[in-house]
Amino acid sequence: MLILPKAAQDQILAHARSGLPNEACGLLAGLAQGDEKTVLGVYCLKNLDQSPEHFSMAPEDQFKAIQEIRKKGWALLGNFHSHPSTPSRPSNEDIRLAFDPSLSYVIVSLATAEPVLKSFLISKGLAAEEAIGQ
Repeated sequence: MLILPKAAQDQILAHARSGLPNEACGLLAGLAQGDEKTVLGVYCLKNLDQSPEHFSMAPEDQFKAIQEIRKKGWALLGNFHSHPSTPSRPSNEDIRLAFDPSLSYVIVSLATAEPVLKSFLISKGLAAEEAIGQ
């Protein structure tokens, strides 16, 4: 389960909206204990692709975020990105690029009036929805 406090969800949604019409992206950090991951930090990064259909994070931004995460004694828990006009589910590209089955892959869809935020675990080409708690 991914524990994603409302403040973190709000930060992700604000970043997703600010990125429109393109996808927005970032990293999630915090503490993991067993199957429960608690997000304590949201790192909003720049989408280098500037595309409504895919994203890539700037390596220097990722490096800076990872340095801060380590200084705080946290772990990288996952990443997030938005889908401006498609549902909150991993695309074929999202699944292909998922590099670590222990990470949470959060997708927020802005395709409808009310945003839809979901988390997924992706392993061996398969995506399974992960429960989100607050």
